[in-house]
Order: sequence, then structure tokens, then C-alpha cells
Amino acid sequence: MAEGVLVDAAERERIRSSLDESLLVEAAAGTGKTSELVTRIVNVLATGGARVDQMLAVTFTEKAAGELKLRLREGLERARHELTGSGDRRDNDHAARLRNIEHAIAHLEEAQVSTIHGFCADLLHERPVEAGVDPQFDVLAEAERTFGQAFDAWLQQTLADPPDGVRRALRRRSTGGFGEQASTERPTERLKKAATDLTEWRDFPAPWRRETFERKAIIDQIVAHLIDFAELVDQVSNRRSDRLYLDVRPGLLVARAIRTHDELRPRRRDYDGIEASLVELAANRNFINPRKGAGAQYGDGVSRATVVEQHRKIVDVLRNFHRVADADLAALLQGELRAPMETYAALKRDAGRLDFLDLLLEARDLVRDHDDVREDFQRRFTRIFVDEFQDTDPLQAEILLLLAADDPAERDWRRVRPAPGKLFIVGDPKQSIYRFRRADVGVYQQVKTQLQDRGVAVVALTTSFRAVPSIQRLINRAFAPLMSRGGGQAAAPESPQAEYVPLSPHRNEVDGQPSIVVLPVPHPYGMRRVAASAIERSLPDAVGAFVSWLVTESGWQVTERLPPSEDENGTASVQTSGRVAVAARHVCLLFRRFESFGTDMTRAYVNALEARELPHLLVGGRTFHDREEVMTMRAALAAVEYPDDELSIFATLRGSLFAVEDAALLEYHHRFGRLHPFRIPAALGGGDQVDDASVDTTERGRLASIATALAVLRDAHRHRNDVPVAETIGRLLETTRAHAGFVMRPGGEQALANVMQIAEMARRYEASGGLSFRGFVEQLEDQAVAGQAGEAPILEEGSDGVRIMTVHRAKGLEFPVVVLADPTCKLHRKTAGRFIDANRGLCALRIAGWSPLDLLDHEDVEVARDRQEGIRLAYVAATRARDLLVVPAVGDGPFQDGWLGPLDDVIYPPVATRRDPSPAPGCPPFGRDSVVDRPDGDPARPDTVAPGQYWFADDAGTGKAKVLPFQTGSPAHSKQSNAAAVSTVRHGSPSTLRPVEGSTDRPGYPVVWWDPNSPTLRLGIEARFGIRQAELLSKDTPAPVVERDLARYRAWRERRDRTVLDAATPSLRVLTVTELAEQLVADQVGAATDGDEPEIVELAGDPDRPAGRRFGALVHAVLAVTPLDAAADQVGEFAGLEGRMLGATDAEVAAAGAVATAALAHPILERARRAVGAGACRRETPVTMQAEDGTLVEGVVDLAFHDDGTWVVVDFKTDRELDVALDVYRCQVQLYAQMVARATGAPARAVLMRI
Repeated sequence: MAEGVLVDAAERERIRSSLDESLLVEAAAGTGKTSELVTRIVNVLATGGARVDQMLAVTFTEKAAGELKLRLREGLERARHELTGSGDRRDNDHAARLRNIEHAIAHLEEAQVSTIHGFCADLLHERPVEAGVDPQFDVLAEAERTFGQAFDAWLQQTLADPPDGVRRALRRRSTGGFGEQASTERPTERLKKAATDLTEWRDFPAPWRRETFERKAIIDQIVAHLIDFAELVDQVSNRRSDRLYLDVRPGLLVARAIRTHDELRPRRRDYDGIEASLVELAANRNFINPRKGAGAQYGDGVSRATVVEQHRKIVDVLRNFHRVADADLAALLQGELRAPMETYAALKRDAGRLDFLDLLLEARDLVRDHDDVREDFQRRFTRIFVDEFQDTDPLQAEILLLLAADDPAERDWRRVRPAPGKLFIVGDPKQSIYRFRRADVGVYQQVKTQLQDRGVAVVALTTSFRAVPSIQRLINRAFAPLMSRGGGQAAAPESPQAEYVPLSPHRNEVDGQPSIVVLPVPHPYGMRRVAASAIERSLPDAVGAFVSWLVTESGWQVTERLPPSEDENGTASVQTSGRVAVAARHVCLLFRRFESFGTDMTRAYVNALEARELPHLLVGGRTFHDREEVMTMRAALAAVEYPDDELSIFATLRGSLFAVEDAALLEYHHRFGRLHPFRIPAALGGGDQVDDASVDTTERGRLASIATALAVLRDAHRHRNDVPVAETIGRLLETTRAHAGFVMRPGGEQALANVMQIAEMARRYEASGGLSFRGFVEQLEDQAVAGQAGEAPILEEGSDGVRIMTVHRAKGLEFPVVVLADPTCKLHRKTAGRFIDANRGLCALRIAGWSPLDLLDHEDVEVARDRQEGIRLAYVAATRARDLLVVPAVGDGPFQDGWLGPLDDVIYPPVATRRDPSPAPGCPPFGRDSVVDRPDGDPARPDTVAPGQYWFADDAGTGKAKVLPFQTGSPAHSKQSNAAAVSTVRHGSPSTLRPVEGSTDRPGYPVVWWDPNSPTLRLGIEARFGIRQAELLSKDTPAPVVERDLARYRAWRERRDRTVLDAATPSLRVLTVTELAEQLVADQVGAATDGDEPEIVELAGDPDRPAGRRFGALVHAVLAVTPLDAAADQVGEFAGLEGRMLGATDAEVAAAGAVATAALAHPILERARRAVGAGACRRETPVTMQAEDGTLVEGVVDLAFHDDGTWVVVDFKTDRELDVALDVYRCQVQLYAQMVARATGAPARAVLMRI
């Protein structure tokens, strides 16, 4: 691997030496594309192919541009050193190369290395007359703020007489979003967001299709049907508990409201309001999918079937109306919202500013429409290098290809033939994840095909220097079938996907520690089944505990990039790497999202890290205004601006800046009436005379700090408009010495950076034209309401801590350890966001939750495109890891529809081997269960993955793509279908797990499933405050004083830790019946009971019926609530009801009804029915018992009834075969019988019934 010739050595040599050939290089993750790009540039300069001022290099970000220029300088210096120390200087070619390199170094600052936006700005500044722009234009940094001003001005004028679309939009009360959850945005905010979206796509002006929509007539018809339906619904017999009535009652309420309004204003029907109500009703999940209720009769003379059928009809009508009304509204708004866009353009023009889209549009027009300008730029830039081309949008591609054309007269970028050697493009379509920024893999493939047709060669780099081979093999196995051009949806022409090129290994495997760890969610279950909410509560703590163990106890090592060294001549060497102990700075938590409907998805992970005192850096978080330190500063600035705002004054004094105790604040308020910076009592050093304000010495000592704090706020208010806002903020921090206070708290580095970010925001506010302190305070409040502004970036060189960032932020980066987080995030949206027809100049957008007809017509295709990008995003996330990839999972089976779904098939072993792992090297001893607890205390099942190591062997196949459960058209993902999926490798051939001994050099990869029950994974640790930055406290204090205080603090901390440890030791040990049964069976001890062996009853059933946790929970639920004398049709109704609550399939519901009906017909259940009449039958009854050693045993008895002097205790099991866990089940039901006997004083016998 590390030795020998690289598999792509010929391609790399072609890049370096074939300098007169234009190339498109597809470089997979970690293949060293930047190094190859720099080498080609150096060779072009050395051979005289171009001077530095004739070179254009375009990168994706400013940071990448800076790094490229730095790497280029290092490459040139290295080349000069090599030429100086070797060769014959009398050789003309050698001397020319050295002169060229020295000239390049001397003039390197003349090189055009920038982002595409920076390059376009330079073009426009050079040719402003031809471009028609202000020669002194600036780039608009605060575009969102400027557009907000334009929109607000337009809205104020428009509200006096709003057009139809705006009027209807303002009446809408809710919209759907990601996952179709209702939005909480105000109508005006939704409208502003819609206008913003249209502005970002203003270069696609074609109007959206709007068909004839007789709105009023249609609404009249729907209202008539709805009123008829409401009258039917109102005939219910039981209003309090009929479930069908309770779920469809919103329709009744809407009908009543319409009828009441019509009676009050008979000739002025409120069509806008009715439309909003009907759309909201169509989005009401309970109304659309109601429970059916029990009984054939719904009301007097009304059958339940009649109500259900009429409900189905009205739902069909409402759904169609919802779709058509939204499409009509979207098309109306596209035209009406052009006005604020024009106002925005006027504001920019008057200020002499261009936003980023303007830069591209104006530069494109300049290059395309002016032949002399285009020809001039083509002569100047003889070499064009483009990095990250997969992230390039059509506008950028058009500009660059026109500049690379061999024909100066060609204006159509789609017909361009690049001049030989002029164009060098690097990209990886597998990492195309910026579709929301106009970059689309379809555009990349279009340009690639176009260039190939015109003689540009495509070269692939596959040798990846980043990850160890095991991680690479896992990635190849996961994504090759999903990105294959030959199979399934991945190859659909309307939803293009990147063609997968497998990664080739270069590094050696590392012995003694795993490279791939699956971290099971400790508590993944809700009430009965795996739930996203339970995963979101449980996983962050497990991640924090695992990272803590990793960096403090594991002893594992990772590779760390070492900075280049310099020789005695000052020449930098090539960057190398070495192995070091894993530290917090090596770990990165990667998220698909940072927010979900206003909830900060990172907060729980941050809390888990802070609880374990692990430093961390949150990169680009969007919950800036929810941070405590930011709220403190916002309150303080509000108190400075509004001294009469007593609530802000109180919050400021009580917060982190002044930290005044509540008791002192209340005493001050009681004594002097109010907290006011200009009403400080004379008795406390102020000038305000207050009646009965005499203060004794003790009181003055308690209240003097409040007076001092109020004086600080008073002085700040007086000078707030005389100095820059940032200076006022700095004075507040300096006066209160808040820097130390912020840094000392957990996560203090981030807290301090966020506070300083406010000062930076103030500077930007004033630089963009802000005039007053009050304006900045109001801007902060507006941003807080809108949830804007990201957390301050503090990723400086040498900063320590676990990185927390999104996959988009991490693109282009690598980390020794990558932990994939937030697995409940969906792989893709269920609704399309946009449809583009470039030939028509059409971009149909989903605005404010409303989709136009052009988008709806192509929704399936666009959703498929989003799904393909979701797969690529998972690929980018997995390829960030160098030494260790940590993937969260549920031990009882894959979580469906999550963004990590593409990895499920490559981390879950086949069902047959899930209970038989090998020991994991470098890991602590593991137990047998990868779930900490389940509903009813159930044990691990045969398909539960046991903690340990599994070996996935490589297999050869046909290249056929697999169909994942999250892809359209996949079969229902029952436990059996899932088992089949994970027991079949990606090409359809059987997968085998083999022993791991001596596996380092064998094809394949090992996966270690962690044990969430392991004592090394310390769960449930609470955050505590401590002195983390003691050096900040000792700056101005004598050392003996500091040492004495620290000694007192440490003594207190030790006493506190001992107290916490003692308190954490349980005074009573609690076990579930299942846990005790497992222990007794493991210790080969039976349940201590005086009764006989349990009777085992097995009911004959369909061997092909569903099985699994959800099915078992459904059967138990049906048997718990169904009357024991219920007929088969009643059992079916209860099965349908419980199945809906559990999300069961129709097949599971039908099978559960059949199983429960068969169980109720058994003689044992017939005897239970007789016991019901005597009041001697209990179902789903909690029981407890104290064992001889003091352990409290808890459980729930499925069924117990008194029969002929003996309690019969029945435990239902839905396993297909009892043999696997028969000993545990037998012991379990014996314990239940023993507990019932102790509780009642009567004998009890146990029955284990497989149903």
C-alpha cells in the first residue's frame, strides 16, 4: 500500500507533464488534488508556459484561495531549491527554468488567485464603463439587511391596498416545511422570505404557469360539501370519547365558523379567510387521517361507514384545493413581489453597490456581450485553473469557459472549445453538495460531456492518502452501488448521480485499535418503539461519554499533520505526519443540520462535552442569539439605550456582567422604589434624594455594588452616540472584567468569542451606514427574533477542542476522528424546492411553503435529485475521517429514513451472525446487548447486534446498484426484509463474516460495535462549574493569595466530589424481571418458586406472518385493551387503532388481529373471561417484589386471573421460535408467578404462551 507504484501514477504524471493539453481531473476525496494542481502550476511557470500575471486560479472560498497561494509559494521555493542544488547552470533549459521560477516568486502577488466572485469584481472594476456599473462600486456585504429595508419600505406602501396575492398570503396561518411541520413564522416574515428567495433567482424571470382558477366558485362548492359533512359529523352519539368524532371535529368547527360569519355578513363572504381555513384543514394530520373509532353505529341512524366514506370524499376535495390554491398563490406572488426586488435594486444602485449575484451577472454580460473585452481577457489569461468545479454554478461555468475559448468570436459558452493547455479543471462530482447554492451535479456532467466532445481529456485520481484502508473499503462498499450508472434510480437521467470511482488505498492499516466504530444509542425507544425523539435525547450523552473515554483513557493513536520544516537555506520541506495520542483537537462531530424547527441540534452534544470538561469549538452554529452570554450582552446594550426599561436593567445587573444576587436587587428595589441609572440614591453615592433613604453601614455594603453597576450603565448611556458602538461594548467588558468570567465557564473560549462577535457585528453595522446606537440594538433584537447570525468562528491555528460543524462546513477538511451525529435528520426533503428550465429562463421555486404548477409537474424528479444529493452528502461526511470513523446506530435494527441510511448495509452484520462477534482489539470488555433498555424490560433479540468486532469480507459482483429502504419503490422494511437486506451484499451475492485473526492484510474491513452498557461509557454526567482558566485570575493578585484561595477551592471541590459520589450510590438496587431472569439463567440458577415448571402453550399460526419488535408491541397492546369476549371484527378494530398509533403496516395490523383472535379463543383465555365476571382478572398489571438480598424487582404481568383457588399468570410471547430465549422466558414467567403469589397469599402457576 504505502510502498510501490500508485495505481494512478500515470494519470498523475500526465497532469504534471502534459502541459499543452487541457484536462478535467476528477479527484476523489483525499487524493491530493491541491498538491497536483500546485505542481502543474509550478511546472507551467517553470517551463515558461505562462507568467504569473497571465495565470488565473479560481477556488471556492477565500480561505482556499489563501491556502492555494501559500502552497504555490512553497512549491515555487521548493522548485528553486531543487534547481539551485542540481543540474548544470550552463544548460540553457535549466537556466531558463530557474529564471522563470525566480521571476514567479518575485511577482507572485500579481497572480490572480481568488474566488470567482473576487475575480468578477476585478473584471468589473477594470471595465466599469462597458459593464455599466459604478467605477467605485463596493461589494454589498449586508445584502440581507439592505433587502430587508427595501421590503419593509415596499410593504408599508402596499398594505394600504394590497394586491390579491399579498392579501391572500397574509391571511395564511401555517405552512409546511422540511418534513411538512407547521411553521411558526409570522405572515410578513414568510412573505419577506419568499421575496428573498425570488431575488436570489432573479436571473430566471420567466413567469410561472397560472391556470384558470375560479376561486370563489370553488370555495362556495367546497363550503357547501363541508357544511353537509359537518351536519353528519354532529350526529355523533358520544362526543366525549368517540375517536372518529374527535379527529374530524376541526372540520365541524371550520364549518360552524363559516356559517356564523355568513349569518352576520350574508353578502360579504370572507373568501380569503375561508381559503386559509380550508388549506389549514387540509394540512391537519388528525383530520386527514382520523382514527376510525369503535362500533358499527356512529350516531342515531348514522353508520360509522357512512361517516368514513363522506370523510374520504371531503378529504380528496380539500387536498386538491390545497394544491391548486397554493400553486395559484405562488404564481401571483412571483409577479407581485417584483416590486420590492426593484426597490432593492434601486437602493444598491444609489449606494454604488453590487451583491454577489450582481457580480456574476454583470461579469457574465461583460464577457459575453462585448467582443473586444472578451478577446482582451482571453489574451491576458493564457492559463485558467479551476478548483472544486463540482461546486460551480452555470453562471460561473459560462464566464470561465468563454475566457478559455480558442475562438474569440464565440459567444455561446455551450459551444466553446478550450484552447490547448489553457484550461485545467479539478472536481469531484461525488462531493457535489451545494445544490441550494445553484451548484448541481447535472451542470457538472453537462460541462464534462461538452468538454469531452471537444477534445478535453478526463483524468481520474483514485489513490487516497487520507483514510486507512478499512475506512476506504467501507466507503467503497456503501457508495459504489448507490452511485452506479447501471442500476436503479441512481442512473435515472432526470435525476443524475455522480459515477462512482472506488478509492484506492495508500496507507497501512493500524493494528491494535479499530478504525470503524458503531456507537449504539443507549435508549432508543419511546413508549413502544424506536423513536426519533428518544434517539435525540439519548445519543448526545453517549457521544460525549465515548469522546471522553477516547481522549482520556483509550490510549489510541492517530495521525497528525506536522508543519513543514525548513532547512538552513529557509526552504520548506514537504508536510509530513506522525502518530500521536488522540486528543480533543483531533475529533470532529459532523451534523447534517444545526437547527430543526428552531431547536438547536448541537446544544445537547455541547452540554455532554461540557459536562465532561472537554474543550470544544462550534463552527458556524446558527443559535447565536440563544447563547446565555449573547442574551446577557443584548440585555446590557438595551439597558444602556433604554434606562427606563427596568426589566433590561434588572436582567443586566443579575446577569454575567455584574452578577448581583437576587436578594440584593429585591432589597434595593424595596428600599428605593426602582432600578434606574439616573436615580441612584445620594445615600449610595448618587445624586437622587429619596425620602427615608438613610442607609446604615451594613446595608451600604450590600447595596453599593448595585449603585456602582447603575453608574456604569449611566455613563455608557451618556456617551453611547459619541463613540463607536464597539467601543461602548469594549468599555462595558473592561469595566466589569467580563472577559475572565466568560472564559472560566465551560465552553468559555466559544463564549468569549461570541461576545467579541457582537463587537464585530457593531463594526459591520457602522461600516454599512448604521448611524445610531439604538439602530444597532434594534438590529440585534430583529436578528434574535428571526434566529439569524451564526456563532463566532474561533478555529485559529493551535486552538484546541472538539470541532462541531456541519458537513457543508467540513467539506475540504479532514480530521483524525470523525463522529457522525444527529442520525434522525432526514436524508432529503419530501417536497421539491425548485425546478429549473434554463432554456426558458424559468426557475419555479417553493416560496413560503407554496409550490407553483411548474414545480409540481416535476416534483418527483426534483425530489429524486435531492435524494441523490443526500447520498453524496453522506459520502462527504464519511470521507472526512483519517483514522477513526464513528457511526451512531440502533442495536435492534436500522433507524429508517435517516441521513446516515446509506451506511446501514455496511455496518449491520447479517442477522445470523449478530450474536456472535469476536473480541474487539484495543477496546474494553463488552457485554451482550447494544441497547440499555427496552419497553417492558425485554431482553436482546436474535437480531440485536451484540457488541464486539465483525469482519465484512470484500465480494466481487456485477456492479448492480442496491435499493435502500429510503428509496422510492423499495419493499416494506419489516424485520424480515431488513434481515434479508443486511445479509445480502451490495451486488446481490451472499455476505460472509469471517474470523478477524490476521485480518490486517486481507480484503475487507472490521467494524466494532460498542457496548453502551460498558462502565467505560460513563453516561448521565451533569455539567459542573470549575476554575478552568486559573491563570486569568492571578494576573493582578499576589501569588500567595491566589495559592491560598485555590487550595481552599480544591479542598471544597474534593469534599463536594465525595458527597456527590456517596449520593450517587443507590440505597436500593432495582432490577426488571427480565434483567433478573437473565442473571439467574446466566448464573445457572432457576427462579426460586414453590410452583411447578411453567406450562408452555404454543398456538399454531401462519409461519410467514410478520414478526419483530413493532409487531410484538402491537399484539401486546391489542390483548391489553380488547375485551376478552370481543368478536373477531371488534378485535380487528382495536388492532387497527393500536396499529395506527404504533405506525404498523396493514399486514402487521391484519396479522395482529388474527393472532389476538386466536389467543382469545384458547381455553385458558375462556377461563380468564369467566374470572372477569367475578372481578378476579388483571391485565397489564405492574408488580413489585423485594428479593432476599434487598433488590427491588419490577415488572408488568400480561394477564393474571383467579381460577379454582389458584392464580394463573400468563406471559404472551410473539417470537416465531421460543428456543433461542426459552430459558430466560421460563424463568421470567416463574418470577411473575412468584410475585403474584407473594402479593395475594394464594398459590400461582405460570403459563408461557407463544402466540
